[in-house]
Amino acid sequence: MRTRTREPQTIGSEGTLDRMARILAVRNIDPAAVAAVVDEPEPFSPLDALLAGMPPRYQAAVADHPQVLAWARDVAEAAIAPSVGARRQVTTGPSLLMAGVVGAGKTHQAYGAVRRLVQSGVGVRWRATTAADLYADLRPRPGVDSERELAAVSRCPLLIIDDLGAAKASEWVEEVTYRLINRRYNYELPTLITTNLAIKDLRTYVGDRIASRLAQMTTRVEFEPVDRRRHRAAA
Repeated sequence: MRTRTREPQTIGSEGTLDRMARILAVRNIDPAAVAAVVDEPEPFSPLDALLAGMPPRYQAAVADHPQVLAWARDVAEAAIAPSVGARRQVTTGPSLLMAGVVGAGKTHQAYGAVRRLVQSGVGVRWRATTAADLYADLRPRPGVDSERELAAVSRCPLLIIDDLGAAKASEWVEEVTYRLINRRYNYELPTLITTNLAIKDLRTYVGDRIASRLAQMTTRVEFEPVDRRRHRAAA
């Protein structure tokens, strides 16, 4: 049996464009009008860009805790413009450690704080990860440059580390956490950290070196011991 083959078609080739022109002519559509629609960029605000990178659950998050709002204000005030007339960008600033029970609203406040920054008019290059996902991404394995990934996370202008203390403690976890926190401490990069551990118990998990740096680089917020998720579900 003879097999029929077709030459691969390249989008944008002369034949493809000719066929498209004939189709538009049959339908009485002006090709120039189509090109204008395709070429015209869609309006895309900084808030739109922020929401596109947020998990759907937190896209409507609003920060309302007084200390979280104060942190956002301080970071916005520390933002600088890279050149005359350019938009101010978050480069350095204070960090915030939010501690409380599961469901207390810490993650909601963290995403709300980033949203607040964008709404204040400053540019923010940011990244969010859970501590467990961070360690999974950085664990050495074939085909992955974990050192390069650690450097990228360490240099990110604004970083959210969610659920510090939720992953199983080990010497490797402590070493990676120390290297990350120490870099951000030295370069004064704003970091939002949430933990389900009580602040008094954090030293036991992260070790003295990390706890000392966290004490110096962060404002500490203890949330009320209320699981808001359960309260909302019950309501």
